[in-house]
Amino acid sequence: MPLARRLTLADAVAIGLGSMIGAGVFAVWAPAIGVAGSGILIALAIAAVVAYCNATASAQLAAVHPVAGGTYAYARAEIGPWWGFVAGWSFVIGKIASCAAMAMTFAAYAVPPAWQTPVAVLAVAALAVVNCFGVTRTALLTRILVACSLLGLAVVVILGLGAAPTSTPAPLPDATAYGVLQGAGLLFFAFAGYARIATMGEEVTDPARTIPRAIALALGGAVVVYALVGLTVVLVLGADVQGATAPLADVLVAAGWSWATPLVRIAAAAASLGALLALLTGIGRTVLAMAREGDLPRFLSRIDARHQVPQRAELVLAALVIALVLTADLRTAIGFSSFGVLLYYLIANAAAFRQRGAARRSPRALQVVGALGCLVLVNTLPVAASLIGTAVVVAGVAYRLVRLRLERRADHSRSAER
Repeated sequence: MPLARRLTLADAVAIGLGSMIGAGVFAVWAPAIGVAGSGILIALAIAAVVAYCNATASAQLAAVHPVAGGTYAYARAEIGPWWGFVAGWSFVIGKIASCAAMAMTFAAYAVPPAWQTPVAVLAVAALAVVNCFGVTRTALLTRILVACSLLGLAVVVILGLGAAPTSTPAPLPDATAYGVLQGAGLLFFAFAGYARIATMGEEVTDPARTIPRAIALALGGAVVVYALVGLTVVLVLGADVQGATAPLADVLVAAGWSWATPLVRIAAAAASLGALLALLTGIGRTVLAMAREGDLPRFLSRIDARHQVPQRAELVLAALVIALVLTADLRTAIGFSSFGVLLYYLIANAAAFRQRGAARRSPRALQVVGALGCLVLVNTLPVAASLIGTAVVVAGVAYRLVRLRLERRADHSRSAER
């Protein structure tokens, strides 16, 4: 049974913005400025360029293959099943970790430390239930959460830039090339939301036209928001942002507007929920596509007849995210997620590079830049995150090898019986 095409351009843009303008914009500046120093805006530009190249690849692929699954489906069609499997597996494992990170960040802003783990678990469970009742409800809730997030960020930018700081900010440390790339890698983590639009290609109206426009609009909006917020943090806090756990709240305190910090906490919690909701939705559609092909257990491919969503996939994913929330910390989740996301986009660029003729919507040079950018940024990740990510990808490949071998044996047995 196919999924229902119910999402409009506005819905798709809201889901993309809800994924990108998430917890990252409220938390990423301290570690990014810590490594990039005075080159933070250069790092932001690099992250945006890599994200744009990846977005053009995703848009070009989605226009030709408007089905659920994102690069899993695109790479299968363009460069072969194995490439599709690695892309889909990388997306699933990376975004499960992202979901855990978003849930942890929501709880960190919303409640005291003693309550953070149970509240994070409850958030995952509640949003999984929302997803199980239909994608239009998901889009509506995402719009509300995005509006709350943008309002909070507007308060930070307007009050932060509109008032004289209560103290002179410490100068940023000098930038190094490697530090700027590290900062770009951290900032890229928050730009990756446009993939959620592409993975929902089977539910978007007029996908060949809507998906590319939605990706461009959502990414452009996110770049503007990040640039304004980053400039505000640099001008108000400077090097004092290093080590801050809530840098945007610190901006308001330094600018003499401490009474407004609860608004930022509410906005951060809303942004985290918006990203978590969109992430769960996108992963569910990739799992659905992989289960349809047998690359994941086929029982996950069932679509609920009433609500027309893959409820089994949604519930299994929620259980895995909750398990990560209970066993991992935020730093580990982010590092592991970045590895999977960058590998996913590397394959997306390779698949888009192979397209020819009328399918081409952007120069091949953009795919080359996107692929090289992914390779460079993935090598800035912590060694532990890369090793864990590699091990999990290898485990997925081993699973598929075993499954294919068992299927071949079963086919031989059936042929012999005949």
